[in-house]
Amino acid sequence: MKKLLILAGVIALTMSTQVFAADTSTVTTKEVQPAQKQECTCPKPKMHKPPFDKDKFEKRLKLTDEQKLQAKQIREKGHEQMKPIFEQIQAKKAEARAVRMSKIAPQAQEEQLAQIRKEIRDLKKQANEIRMNNMKEFESILTKKQLKELNKMKEEGRKNFEKTHKKQLLRMPPMEPADPVEATPAPAVEK
Repeated sequence: MKKLLILAGVIALTMSTQVFAADTSTVTTKEVQPAQKQECTCPKPKMHKPPFDKDKFEKRLKLTDEQKLQAKQIREKGHEQMKPIFEQIQAKKAEARAVRMSKIAPQAQEEQLAQIRKEIRDLKKQANEIRMNNMKEFESILTKKQLKELNKMKEEGRKNFEKTHKKQLLRMPPMEPADPVEATPAPAVEK
């Protein structure tokens, strides 16, 4: 009797797998393709940075065609200066990933990662200096009235940032400049 039950169970199991295999083989690629083309319905992140609208920026500052051309040249020069720095940062990040995946001693690994972090910080500092120089160069082509409008736009951006990042700012200790020279604001360029 036991042998008969076991045999019936084995037959039922093999039959069900054959039926299952037959059902899955009838699926056509046409049925699968629409499911792959569906867009992601996951919620968008709340802290999404809106894209920069160059035309709106130029219109608000009332830039002349000559100023627009100069601004474009400054922007392109800045991109060319930043490109090798960003490539170096990406290479350092890849190096850090490789160190994390390596099987070296934890202490040696941490020392290497600390050195890589320092190099990345230095590269980011260089990138920030280039940004600041480009901003100063851009401000030098503006008139006094345009500079006031630009400063107003910057202040609006700061307020918007503080409003959207309020929770994070409350948790962070106040930042003090490391260098007293950085604490003094740069004088506005008048034209």
